[in-house]
Amino acid sequence: MVVFITPLRGSMNNTHSKVIGYILWIFGFMGAHRFYYGRPVSGTIYFFTLGLFFIGWIVDLFLIPSMDRDADQRYATGPKDYSITWILMTFLGFFGLHRLYLGKWVTAIIWFLTGGLFLLGYLYDYCTLNTQIDEVNRRSRRFG
Repeated sequence: MVVFITPLRGSMNNTHSKVIGYILWIFGFMGAHRFYYGRPVSGTIYFFTLGLFFIGWIVDLFLIPSMDRDADQRYATGPKDYSITWILMTFLGFFGLHRLYLGKWVTAIIWFLTGGLFLLGYLYDYCTLNTQIDEVNRRSRRFG
């Protein structure tokens, strides 16, 4: 008897890294790991409550594998790497390099000239960066 096992839809994706997730968890009381895994609402709550007064932050140590699986299933793989984009935004985002990497030349130049739209653009990108990367990756699948 031959049994075929098919993977669950999206289980072969590896869009986000657990290593990056755990590194960001160190700063998780500010919500960094939650933004990375595409959870902007809870990331914002963590930011303003110091990780729900550090209790939620400790619980998240054990939830990161689950958040990683959810993100891997939700977001599309493609030519643009999620971890690279997040690293570029976190450390060089002031210059708009993450937007250059995504092929958004006009907004990258605006970011460069205005310091990330006077830092308000950071708030927008922290909440929407995963979706932006997902759109670029899905578009490249259709047209590439």
